[in-house]
Amino acid sequence: MNPVTDTAVSAVEAGNLLRSAREATGLHVAALAVSLKVPVKKLEALEAGRLDLLPDLTFARALAASVCRTLKIDPNPVLAHFPATGVSRLGAEAPSINTPYRPTDAGPRTSLRGQMLNPSVLAVAALLVAAVAVVLWPKSSDAPKDEAAVLAPSVEATETPAVPVPMVVASEPVPVEPVAVPPVAPVASATQAVVLTAQAESWVKVTDAKGVVGVSRTLNAGETVEVTGPFPMAVVVGRVDAVQLQVRGQPYDMAAFPKDRVARFEVK
Repeated sequence: MNPVTDTAVSAVEAGNLLRSAREATGLHVAALAVSLKVPVKKLEALEAGRLDLLPDLTFARALAASVCRTLKIDPNPVLAHFPATGVSRLGAEAPSINTPYRPTDAGPRTSLRGQMLNPSVLAVAALLVAAVAVVLWPKSSDAPKDEAAVLAPSVEATETPAVPVPMVVASEPVPVEPVAVPPVAPVASATQAVVLTAQAESWVKVTDAKGVVGVSRTLNAGETVEVTGPFPMAVVVGRVDAVQLQVRGQPYDMAAFPKDRVARFEVK
């Protein structure tokens, strides 16, 4: 019997066991691939027994054991269908099951870092830096020696002439004769007084034109109160015969009011 054929048949049987165990748990092959962090194509190739699509037999055994651990089944019946040892196709070290899958026809990849470290690229960059340095180099050494002499006249010509500041001389103070100011006649104030003098105990109240109450209480015998404010003023006297009233310094006649009643009147 051909050993290659026996290996392929055993791989198909191992794949059938793995597929049956996965389907029994209701787990999709894509979900299992995510759980194991391997490409779906590798799991499909393992379940189909296509060892030629996997890196080598060592990788196939490791992937099968990981599937068994995830599905919580005994790995021995599955691994029994694989040879005990496997030889890599190219004799290189077996990759991990998490090795990214790359097609066999994929060409070499050149990283950007490798391109930057290329000697020819470095040489071109050095030439560009040198050219920029030459362009930006200061040219102060090439200036003519008499440049200051050339610029001096123009600077002097643009100077602003000094403006003379007048001097202030202090002079003696001139005596000013006092001017006689004629006396001003006193102006009558808009606020005038009402004076109430109680001969006997009596209640009084005086309110000015702005509604301000100047007094509102009982006066004792011999007590005098003065109320100032704008006229007219409203006056209320409880006992006319017991109170004397003066308006603007003149006596106010209250004889017309009954003595046994409260007098209410307005003075202007």
